[in-house]
Amino acid sequence: MSQDITAGNVIAGLQVIDASRDVRVLQSPITAGATPGMMVVTPNHSLTLVYSRTGNNLAMVSNSSESTSSSVALAGPTDSFVVSPDSRTAYVAVPTAPVVGQSPGEIAVITLSSGNVTAHVSCPPGVRPPPAQPVCILNSAGNGITFNLPYHYLSMSNSGNRLLAFSDDSNMVAVITPANFNSDQTAITFIDGFDRPVAAFFSPDDSTAYIVNCGAECGGTQASVQALDLTQAVPVAGAASPVPAATVAVVSGATMYLAGTPVPASPCTGQTTAATTCGLLTIFDLTSMTVVNPDPIVITDGYHSRMALAANGQIFVGANHCTEIIPSIPPLPDEEVRGCLSIFNTQTGAVVIPPDNGDVTGIQPIAKRTVAYVVQGGELRIYDTATDALLPENKQIHISGEVVDVKTVDF
Repeated sequence: MSQDITAGNVIAGLQVIDASRDVRVLQSPITAGATPGMMVVTPNHSLTLVYSRTGNNLAMVSNSSESTSSSVALAGPTDSFVVSPDSRTAYVAVPTAPVVGQSPGEIAVITLSSGNVTAHVSCPPGVRPPPAQPVCILNSAGNGITFNLPYHYLSMSNSGNRLLAFSDDSNMVAVITPANFNSDQTAITFIDGFDRPVAAFFSPDDSTAYIVNCGAECGGTQASVQALDLTQAVPVAGAASPVPAATVAVVSGATMYLAGTPVPASPCTGQTTAATTCGLLTIFDLTSMTVVNPDPIVITDGYHSRMALAANGQIFVGANHCTEIIPSIPPLPDEEVRGCLSIFNTQTGAVVIPPDNGDVTGIQPIAKRTVAYVVQGGELRIYDTATDALLPENKQIHISGEVVDVKTVDF
């Protein structure tokens, strides 16, 4: 788990946990930048990539040696980075990266064996020293475009043959062909006709990307799910299927679960709470492209950015900047406590809002166990997925500082 505060005897770094026993390993933190936060584990589990907002540093931590093997300073902050399926390359969205002669925004391509940035992907193409810019076209028109997009979020296909990039305040999806980087072939095609897209999930054969449109919550019109046919020379967008709200999603088989806060926000119908506005979770069938749940599934409001499917069919949904109900000091008997975590039971349809305050910045179900690690309010919380409740206090892991993210590296 990443901990980002250095003060007194507290040292920022990565704390190691034995997740089979819920025990913190007594060793010095692994150094991974001054303020380590968001983490991504490579598909082969050899490295953990750790972003530090101080210096916009991306550290590559060897999971076998539990030490940082290399690091690179990015050209600006990032909220999204992905790793190729062969674990050789990382792609980092840097929306504020300066681009000579153009508006900001690039994708930094990092070769993980060396820890070096080996390409800068942006648009339009220009005369720059190596690594070269890719060629860009708009909706297959074949003409070089005269703008650049501040890439914010990235999604990688199962085979690694497509990288999709999404930008704020844009209705376009950038379809990127990594194999064509540093060549004269077209590497990026911009497809229009979406509604503030934020993420994509791919069919097992990578023939289709299911685009999550944020819609009104991100300044657009209508949240939806939209298929993008990747079998054509120029990808073709299908019709949009509306959903109530969508900023984050997970997929299980042919079912997609989406969470978001409608605009205007929904009432907290069916929940006994002092909160007056809530978000919604939607069950969506990718085969028929239709919403499955007939009635609204009410969850906390806020901007939902974390979501994971845990044991016992539980879906953990985390948000930030939600409506919190903070108890008195000292707490009164039976007083409501409410934060930004929702737990949805896919087997019964029940929703639990645990009595804990704070934004949710990390969720990690533990494989082969019925527990899930959740980072909420800067603390690590361990939940029993059979009861949707926290493990007893003597089973929790407490550290000094502020926890930001948690990942399992060998499972």
